[in-house]
Amino acid sequence: MGYKVVVAGATGNVGREMLNILAEREFPVDEIAALASRRSLGTEVSFGDKTLKTKDLDTFDFTGWDIALFAVGSEATKIYAPKAAAAGCVVIDNSSLYRYDPDVPLIVPEVNADAVVGYTKKNIIANPNCSTAQMVVALKPLHDRAKITRVVVSTYQSVSGAGKEGMDELWNQTKAVYNPTDDVPPAKFSKQIAFNVIPHIDVFLDDGYTKEEWKMVAETKKILDPKIKVTATCVRVPVFVGHSEAINVEFADNLDWEEATDILREAPGILVVDKREAGGYITPIECVGEYATYVSRIRQDPTVDNGIAMWVVSDNLRKGAALNAVQIAEVLGQRCLKKG
Repeated sequence: MGYKVVVAGATGNVGREMLNILAEREFPVDEIAALASRRSLGTEVSFGDKTLKTKDLDTFDFTGWDIALFAVGSEATKIYAPKAAAAGCVVIDNSSLYRYDPDVPLIVPEVNADAVVGYTKKNIIANPNCSTAQMVVALKPLHDRAKITRVVVSTYQSVSGAGKEGMDELWNQTKAVYNPTDDVPPAKFSKQIAFNVIPHIDVFLDDGYTKEEWKMVAETKKILDPKIKVTATCVRVPVFVGHSEAINVEFADNLDWEEATDILREAPGILVVDKREAGGYITPIECVGEYATYVSRIRQDPTVDNGIAMWVVSDNLRKGAALNAVQIAEVLGQRCLKKG
């Protein structure tokens, strides 16, 4: 026996990954529905060895379905998630819409799985921002040992975080560099992304930070510890898939890099690759399609009394989105829901 599962936004990058990961991890599915907007109606998507035809999100009846994984953006989520929740279907939402709602748990299973019980207030669970997800996986075991007081993070975020349009823009601009007759002006991004880096993700706020940077601060506090101080600089880089982060962590208690490495090696969801030699670290291209959050370049930060610096890399379409959503569904099934 299993669950009746819905994937909303099944034709997008994250929706397709959700279907792939549900099949890969053999999530107990009795029945599955792939939903999309009307313009994508009938598009075929893969689920393991099966091919599914998408159904219309607008007219779908969620009654009798157990879990819905949403990857449709905030505007559509605002319309359809409450309908699903009211019909008794638990929504696991990948958009930012519910992340800061005090009545909606924001979950990274390796960090705060116990918070899943809070889903009953609205029948909705939020998936965090892709950059936050991989960072808190790395921070959690260290925080348990030495209490983190401050985090300074710079991100190097792939264009897949901006969806298919972002990936297409990088591809087309890269080709245009080698063909002078082509001109591909910025559309998805504020400046040319090919052979460039852009220190700007999402809109600017009054304090000079961007909303992406604010998300990392607010979500880390909600998921891990409200007392942790966080400052972030989020940068878009010309990489198709895989987010990287340079993280400097300050602790209340002393923690040397060797103990930190041992702790991270034993932590769930983490793979440490750190040989202190050329190539002895993980880069984004090596993490594509993988489940783990990779940690490299672990070292003491000599500029503060109790500091560690490290490099964290993960597939943003997986741990940063689809994988985390499926892991939440697994926790939900194990702890809260009865199989049909």
